[in-house]
Amino acid sequence: MDNYRAPTPQALAGATTINTTELIHLLQQEPALLIDVLAITYREESALLEGAWLLSEPRANLPHSLWLPNVGYGHLSPPMQHYFSDNLARATKGNKNYPLVFYCIIDCWMSWNAGKRALEMGYTRVYWYPEGTDGWKEAGQALENATPIPLILQEDN
Repeated sequence: MDNYRAPTPQALAGATTINTTELIHLLQQEPALLIDVLAITYREESALLEGAWLLSEPRANLPHSLWLPNVGYGHLSPPMQHYFSDNLARATKGNKNYPLVFYCIIDCWMSWNAGKRALEMGYTRVYWYPEGTDGWKEAGQALENATPIPLILQEDN
């Protein structure tokens, strides 16, 4: 729950663990939703900026990724769970069989946790890419400037 930058397991039960070569092959075969889950420090003033995250430094991620910060923590508050599930549903148009690829940076539990959470929500084609942006860049693949999806927190009813 606390040390998110540590060696991760070799696999995630129910998901397919892939390396960079396998991810490239997957993306050549069919569309997949790439989901970056690198965390950002949330500050209260974000609510005043229509949910804009306040970045301390720029982030580059895999091209065409959806950046959903902080959804890989070990525990999510109900509003963060809504943020995660609502954005997945919107991006997949409610298709629980749509391929989802979760990643972060190497040795980061965030993507493992987010993949596990997606499986628990009923998504059936979950891929875990533990090499993350580090592996992608090391393989000579292009990264692009990233913008996180705005955080509009909703309270449970």
